[in-house]
Amino acid sequence: MKKTIRIVGGVLCTFFSVVANAQTWEAKNNATVDSITAKYKDKVVTLKPAPTLQDVFPVIGIYQAADAPTLTITLDETNKGIVWIDGLPQGKAKAMLRMSPATYKVPLQKTADGKEVKEGTLIFDKETNTVSICLGKAYDVGNPASAFETTTEAVPTAEVKVKTKKTITPKAWIYVGTKQHTETALQ
Repeated sequence: MKKTIRIVGGVLCTFFSVVANAQTWEAKNNATVDSITAKYKDKVVTLKPAPTLQDVFPVIGIYQAADAPTLTITLDETNKGIVWIDGLPQGKAKAMLRMSPATYKVPLQKTADGKEVKEGTLIFDKETNTVSICLGKAYDVGNPASAFETTTEAVPTAEVKVKTKKTITPKAWIYVGTKQHTETALQ
């Protein structure tokens, strides 16, 4: 009986090994696989890389203007809707994101030095890679770029002399700087 079991086991092992070797399947020799892959050969989609912090918040960086100080704009660590502007004549000030990706309101505030920073607007233009800051004009919710427009008033043809109190409106401080590209070395 033991001898019969061994013989039957040997025959079965030989049979299964022959069957397993006979069923080698190659996808490249199969007509069905070729017809299916031919449909999708040109439609391979490559994934875009994940957006970087610079893509999400393009205003972050170092800016240089011809006759003005160098400004550094950094993201607040705790609140992603706030950026810090360092290098202003008034001192370090914060700006709050109002319209994504790069329109910020500079609120009325006092710096750490005790200097007053007036309300204003910060706009970053991705196409020209420039930042425009206007301090001293209120932020216009409907048209933030209006802070940078210069208006010309019509002069009346006939002058009427009327004694009135003169109110002096302070000039707005405007900064337009170009973003400096810094190369960082990987270590």
